[in-house]
Amino acid sequence: MQSRLHDLIALADEPSSAKRRELLRGVTDLFFTGENHGQVEMGLFDDVMSQLAGDMEEAVQVELAERLSHAPAAPRGITLNLVSQSIAVARPLLQSSSALSEDDLLQVARTQGQDHLRAISQRPTVPSAVSDAIVQRGDDDTLGVLLRNEGAVLSREAHEAVVDRAAANPALHEAVVDRHSLPVDLLNEMYFMVEAKLRDRIMEKNADMDPATLEAALSAGRKRVAAQDGALPADHAAAEEEFRAIKSKGGVSPQTLANMLRGKKTTLFLVALADLADIDFHTARRILERRELDALAVVCRAADFDRALFLTFALLILDPTDDVMGKAKAYGEIYGALPREAALRTIRFWRLRRQTGDVAAA
Repeated sequence: MQSRLHDLIALADEPSSAKRRELLRGVTDLFFTGENHGQVEMGLFDDVMSQLAGDMEEAVQVELAERLSHAPAAPRGITLNLVSQSIAVARPLLQSSSALSEDDLLQVARTQGQDHLRAISQRPTVPSAVSDAIVQRGDDDTLGVLLRNEGAVLSREAHEAVVDRAAANPALHEAVVDRHSLPVDLLNEMYFMVEAKLRDRIMEKNADMDPATLEAALSAGRKRVAAQDGALPADHAAAEEEFRAIKSKGGVSPQTLANMLRGKKTTLFLVALADLADIDFHTARRILERRELDALAVVCRAADFDRALFLTFALLILDPTDDVMGKAKAYGEIYGALPREAALRTIRFWRLRRQTGDVAAA
């Protein structure tokens, strides 16, 4: 084979573009007729392919890249040259070539544009270091492609970065929530970002979670909890003092809670709700300020409040200009259909901030 290859190399200076194209196909055919090419032979193939393909039109380079993408071992020089060309040329190799090492992919991910990053994101497997580089440099479209590829391995840090990105980019929500490998605590962090149908998927995943997975997720989640959730309201300390006084005089009844909200003692109500539901103040405030009634249903169900109390809260929270009765009825049905066990599993993640804060304050 080497003598045949040397003969082809001698023809590589052929000035005719058509003949050079035919010669390149001949060299490529010769490459694929043999197996386990030695180092010297592989170097010869690399030299002649590089010499011939260098000034070929894009269509010829695309054809060569597609053929080489199926080779378990391809000439290194021409392969690396092709993956740095236009995406039409690079795509076949970036998507499927097993000849590209992790370092090769990293180099492309760190230096090339979004089309190249998206092609790498579609490989059957994407190593963690390469995925991390794509998360750092990729735009939202690229990130969506990567997230939908379960063969892409993402580190814990990359998953956290993805969730942070999704907070400002609704187009990423579905890809993040549907990702099988997303850590469960981060999945639940998505709850307050996404629309109703995706919240339902989160609840379904929580309901199917085994206790060991839950505990592992809670342990990982405690390390992520942010220290800054925004300033407390000016009357927070006074509200806490008033709440402690109420508790010392016999506890807080459902009616007392409703009266706090009805009397527009908002901070006192939030302090009481956070205490009774064992969640942090900031989560309770977020639910109230955004009128997150499905989230309030989770809190009330986990705290074992009855349906009537939840509906009272709903009527007081909804804007008077809304279809209050119609919405309250709909949320009442949601409340009735929500299994308490699913609510308890979900709310455990919302308690992370409270638990971590208690540890920090101890």
